[in-house]
Amino acid sequence: MPDTPKTALPTPTQFDALIRARRSIQPIQFEPGRVVPDEIVQQLLENANWAPTHKRTEPWRFVVFRGAGLGKLAEFQSNLYRQQAGEFVDEKKAQKLATNPLLASHVIAIGMKRHHVLPEIEEVEAVACAVQNLHLSAVAHGLGGYWGSGGITYLEEAKPFFGLGPEDKLLGFFYLGYVQQQPGRNLRKPIEEKVTWVME
Repeated sequence: MPDTPKTALPTPTQFDALIRARRSIQPIQFEPGRVVPDEIVQQLLENANWAPTHKRTEPWRFVVFRGAGLGKLAEFQSNLYRQQAGEFVDEKKAQKLATNPLLASHVIAIGMKRHHVLPEIEEVEAVACAVQNLHLSAVAHGLGGYWGSGGITYLEEAKPFFGLGPEDKLLGFFYLGYVQQQPGRNLRKPIEEKVTWVME
């Protein structure tokens, strides 16, 4: 029998380049009106699903907003913010919540389904790994992405809208779109400042 062909993997150099090309691209930087094919979004989500997960709980949950759904998200989060803020509402913030989703091709709400077999922090860490997979996949497809955790993210009242229960967590929103202008060079402080080697 012939050998089963192996999946071609990126070279270390290619992978290094992908990691370093990742940026947080704000929705205002997306190409207006240009829509990412759903098939590509589905592939990004499939890659997110391969994140590491302790005891295979796979706690990540995603709700994808596209088309008219973006308007529903914008209306919901703007209204909820106004209700919660009351007389202290910041009109600039309310307007941003009402318009930012409309600037994206897709917005993916990021949820964490709680499993009590593990400490909560381990479930949050698993979701973060899934989002990193999502973001790197977006870069590989020439797309811009932004994980935002402001607005209504940590409001208990927001959870039901995204199919989350009282013990689950809403961890933000991933904005996706084509980039109008590629970002410039990113910077990091030297890794030597953040690593201690113990060899003896």
